[in-house]
Amino acid sequence: MEGREEIKGSKPSFPLSFWEVTMAFTVVMGFVLGLGGVYLTMPASDYSFLKLPRSLEDLHILRDHLEIYTSDYTLQVLVGYCAVYIFMQTFMIPGTVFMSLLAGALFGVLKGVALVVITATAGASSCYFLSKLVGRPLVISLWPDKLSFFQAQVAQRRESLLNYMLFLRLTPTLPNTFINVASPIVDVPYHIFFMATFIGLIPAAFLTVRVFYFGLPCEICMLSC
Repeated sequence: MEGREEIKGSKPSFPLSFWEVTMAFTVVMGFVLGLGGVYLTMPASDYSFLKLPRSLEDLHILRDHLEIYTSDYTLQVLVGYCAVYIFMQTFMIPGTVFMSLLAGALFGVLKGVALVVITATAGASSCYFLSKLVGRPLVISLWPDKLSFFQAQVAQRRESLLNYMLFLRLTPTLPNTFINVASPIVDVPYHIFFMATFIGLIPAAFLTVRVFYFGLPCEICMLSC
């Protein structure tokens, strides 16, 4: 109770300082410049179809257009895909499940699964390190109760922490976005975080990529999310 009261009592009026906002803005600009480089190397065309998919209909439209470019501009499409996915994971932007579905449609099952696992792990790692730098006040402000629970569980399971983190990745006990930002705050070592994330994401990535690649019904696609 004392730890929980301390967390709640430390809630600031605005959770991030000027320096912390500057750091986050610098990371955003890095992604923007990377995507800008990809855009400048692509042929002149109408790219109004490029937007983050928010539904299966958006996903089908994006896939139909990108398939035209994937064969001739594989590197640019791959770099653009990775940058967008990692950016979304880093800043907890909803919609990565549609990006996972897109990987299967553009690159096939095996390459799609590998791509999703690698980019999702990279994005989660980026979120981990960004949170380690600037995330503490934000997490305390948004999820004080979850943070107290997570901190207590991590402290109790130090001897089998990898197993516990794998359990969290494979079950909906705690949201993945929360795990990404809270892990450095409750002192989960990065190598444990990395291994649990990389291994734990494989089953869900395989199911999601395979579902869209084989064109199963939309209801099954959403169930796999």
